[in-house]
Amino acid sequence: MFKDKNISNGMKKLMLSSYLPYPLTDGGNIRLYNLLKNLSKKHDITLICEKRSHQTQKDIDEINKICKKIITINRPKVWSTKNIVKTALSINPLLITSHTNKEMTEIIKQELLENKFDLIHVETFYVMQNLPKVGIPVVLVEHNIEFKVYERYLKRSPFFLRPAMYLDILKLRKKEKEAWRKADKLVAVSPSEQKEMGESAELVPNGVDIEKFKLKNKEFDKKEKKILFIGNFKWIQNRDSLAYIIRNIWPGITKKNPNLKLWVVGKNIPEKLKNLQNETISFDENAPEDTQLIFQEADLLLSPIRIGGGTNFKILEAMASGTPVITSALGNEGIGAKNGEEIIICSKPDEFVNKTLLVLSDKYLYEKLSRKARIFVEKNFDWKNITNKLEEIYQSLVKI
Repeated sequence: MFKDKNISNGMKKLMLSSYLPYPLTDGGNIRLYNLLKNLSKKHDITLICEKRSHQTQKDIDEINKICKKIITINRPKVWSTKNIVKTALSINPLLITSHTNKEMTEIIKQELLENKFDLIHVETFYVMQNLPKVGIPVVLVEHNIEFKVYERYLKRSPFFLRPAMYLDILKLRKKEKEAWRKADKLVAVSPSEQKEMGESAELVPNGVDIEKFKLKNKEFDKKEKKILFIGNFKWIQNRDSLAYIIRNIWPGITKKNPNLKLWVVGKNIPEKLKNLQNETISFDENAPEDTQLIFQEADLLLSPIRIGGGTNFKILEAMASGTPVITSALGNEGIGAKNGEEIIICSKPDEFVNKTLLVLSDKYLYEKLSRKARIFVEKNFDWKNITNKLEEIYQSLVKI
C-alpha cells in the first residue's frame, strides 16, 4: 500500500473519472494511475469511475491498492443507435450523451452523504454532468480540449460525414466551455491548452516514471534496426499517424535503406492497416505491457502526430529510455523539447524520411539526442514533481 494516513496535511478527496486507469495501455490510464500512486502517499482517495467491458477484477484490484475505495460503473457503448438518436434530439453532443449516467449520480450522492470530503477532482469534463450540486471545491482536469481534437479530425474525415460532425462539435464546444465555468479550478496538461482554457487555468503536465524507464545500452552499429510506432489504435490519432507513415513516409525510407524494419506495437490495430503488411513492416498486438521493454528494443520512435492534443506519453517514455524521437510539431506540443537537441521535429514526408535516415546513420547525433532527451525528462517530467504541483492547487482551494 502507498498510503500514510498519519501525514498531517493529508486530504480526503472524491475523484470522478470516465475510465478505470488500469492496465497501463494508454495515456489517460498512465497519467491517472501515476497521480493516484503518488497522491495516495498523503491523501485518502475514493475513486468513482467507468469501467470498460474488457477490464477485469484484477484491474480493479490494482487500483484498489492505491485508493482507499474504488467504485466502478459499467461504461456504455458510445456509438449506439440509442445514443445517436438521443444526441440528434438534444442540445448535448454525443460524448456527453454517452457518458450521462444516473447510476453514477446516485452513487456520488450516497458517498457525499456518508463521507465528508475536502475536495472533488474530476477527470475529463464529459462526466461532470453526473456530479450533483456540491458545497465543496471542484477541480476539473482536461487531458485534451475535446472539441479541438474533433475539429482536427473533421478536416481529415470523409466529406459526407462533415455536416453531422460539425454540428456535434458546435455542441461539444459549448458544453465543454460551460463545464470549465462550473469548476472552481481548471487544470490543463499543455501550455497551448492552458492558454485556450483561460488565465485561471493551471498547468499540470503529463509525466514519466524515470525510475521505471531506464536509459538503455545502445547498440548503434547493428545491421537491422527497428523503427517503432506504438499506441492504442482505438484512438483516431494513432490510426491516422500509422496510415500516414505507411503510405507517405515508409516507402521513401525503405527505398534508401531496405534493412530497416517498422515495428508497429499496440492493441486494436485495424485490419485495413494490417493488410498493408510486408517484409519490412510487422504488427505486434502481443508485445509486453511493460513498455520500457519495448523502448529498450527499439532504435527510434517515429511519431508523426497530426490529430490530438495534450502531451504524448509514448514520446516521454521513449525520451526517458534514450530512444531518439522523430515527431511533428503537434507531437512536441506540451513537451517543448528543443528541435535538433532533445527531439527531431518534421512537417513533410520527405523531412521524416531524411531525418530518420540521418539519425540512424550518424552515431554522434544519435547519442546526443539520446543523452539530452533523458536529461530533459528528468528535469521537467518526473511524476513526483508533477504531483507536488497538483497538491499545491488542492491546497489553494482547501484550508486544512
